[in-house]
Amino acid sequence: MPAPKNPFKAALARGEVQIGAWAGLANPYCTEIMATAGFDWLVLDNEHAPNDLRSTLAQLQVLEGTASHPVVRIPIGETWMVKQMLDAGAQTVLVPMIESGAQAAQMARAMLYPPQGVRGVGAGMARASKFAAIPDYLATANDQTCLLVQVESRAGLAALEDILAVEGVDGVFIGPADLSADMGHLGNPAAPEVADAIRDAITRIRATGKAAGILGTDNQSPQHYLDWGANFVAVGTDVNLFAAAARAKAAQWKR
Repeated sequence: MPAPKNPFKAALARGEVQIGAWAGLANPYCTEIMATAGFDWLVLDNEHAPNDLRSTLAQLQVLEGTASHPVVRIPIGETWMVKQMLDAGAQTVLVPMIESGAQAAQMARAMLYPPQGVRGVGAGMARASKFAAIPDYLATANDQTCLLVQVESRAGLAALEDILAVEGVDGVFIGPADLSADMGHLGNPAAPEVADAIRDAITRIRATGKAAGILGTDNQSPQHYLDWGANFVAVGTDVNLFAAAARAKAAQWKR
C-alpha cells in the first residue's frame, strides 16, 4: 500500500489550471466551509495568519476527503518546519521568500527522505503514514510531495533561473504584494513595472515546464495572471471574503 496520491501535484504536472484560495482565519470550521466552495486548493497560512502546528493539523483533518487540496505555507524556509508539516499529513508545502538556488535546494532536500533528501524518518508515529498503517509509505512518499517556492523580491527574480534549475521544485509562486513593495510600489502590484516583472516571471517559469502560481484578490488580476500562463492561481482570501460580506450586510441594514 503506497502513500496517498497527491492530486494537486498530478494536475500541475499535466498542466491543468488549479484555482485556489487562502485560508487565513486559522480555524478548522472556517476552512471546512471554504472546502464546500469547491476550490481546487486552499493555503493553510502559517506566515501571515495565527496558525501553528496544531491548528494546521486540525485543518488538514477537516480537508481530508474533500476536493480542496491543502497547501501548507510555513513562516520561513526552515527544514524542521517542513518536517513537522509533512509528518502532520501535508503533501504540498509553500515556502516564502526564496531568493537563491541554494535556498530552494535546501527546501527540496527537506521534502524528501534519504538518500535524495534529509527528511527525518519518523513516519511510524506520524499521521502522514496513518500511524504506520501504510506499509509502503517510506518507499513511496517522495513521489507524492510537492514543493512550491515563493519568489517575491528583486533578488528572487534575479535568481529565478537558478531556482528553477533545482530538481524537486515543482512550482514557483510569485508574491505580488512583497514584490511590489520591494520594487518601490508598496500596496500597488498593478503598477506597470511590477506587472511587467510578474508577466516575465510567469513566462520564464512555464518555459521550464514547471508550474507558475500567484494570488490575486481583486476581480481583474486573476484573469490577467491566467492569460499570462499561470496555472495555479488563488483568487481570494477567506479573511477578505468574510470581512467584505459582513461589512456589506451591516451597511445594508444600518441605513
